[in-house]
Amino acid sequence: MTTPVRLAGITILVTRPIHQAAALAEGIRAAGGNPYLFPVLEITDIPDPTHLIELAHRLDQFNWAIFVSPNAVEKAMNLINKHGEFPIDLKVAAVGKGSAAALKQHGIADVLIPNDQFDSESLLKSADIQNMTNQRVVIFRGRGGRQLLGETLSQRGATVEYAECYLRKKPSDMDTTTLMQVWSTGKIDAVIITSSEGLHNLFDIIGTVGQQLLKNTPVFTVHARIAQIAKELGLKKIVQTTSDGDKGLLESLKMYFDS
Repeated sequence: MTTPVRLAGITILVTRPIHQAAALAEGIRAAGGNPYLFPVLEITDIPDPTHLIELAHRLDQFNWAIFVSPNAVEKAMNLINKHGEFPIDLKVAAVGKGSAAALKQHGIADVLIPNDQFDSESLLKSADIQNMTNQRVVIFRGRGGRQLLGETLSQRGATVEYAECYLRKKPSDMDTTTLMQVWSTGKIDAVIITSSEGLHNLFDIIGTVGQQLLKNTPVFTVHARIAQIAKELGLKKIVQTTSDGDKGLLESLKMYFDS
């Protein structure tokens, strides 16, 4: 029996960082769609890893390690494996399934993740991290990330240290000519946004004409916070997925275009 081609003829703008877009693009192609890759976020190494290297040598001083994203896992674990060793008794938590999957690839399978939505708010509901008295926590994240997780754990009694292991940047000098030509002729059917920073970057990069096109194009996102920002920017067609990751995005796209 052949698999239904549920996105046949549909072109979807994928705005993820280029190194994270391959699996999603392949899923779109497998469903008959056409992914248009337009990364609006770059992930780069921090210029001075001295603090991370020092931290890799004293991970055994912590009770918990929390990873906020797959990027945090990859950047941190590569450095830890090079300069130290991940303690076998260090408890691990992650904000989402993608981060947990990345940790599993590094041999860390016992990971606390949220039960419903995959964000800091949901992770903080977990019973295991309610009483954090005398607990030492290291949070691996990008530079300038949200403070909610660390501040809340501190209020619960933990001593929190941040390990900023990558930078997020808006790409410079992106040529939007081809994209605008395609979009202006109605050949961009949907846009995928997976971070609030990415949405702001896209809005800036495409300019006034592109912003008007974006406002009238279905935008698929993974979190209520991003959906709210999209509303504030004047976007009219916002679809929030019901589950985390590529699977949720693909299912939402199929359901939307099936209807």
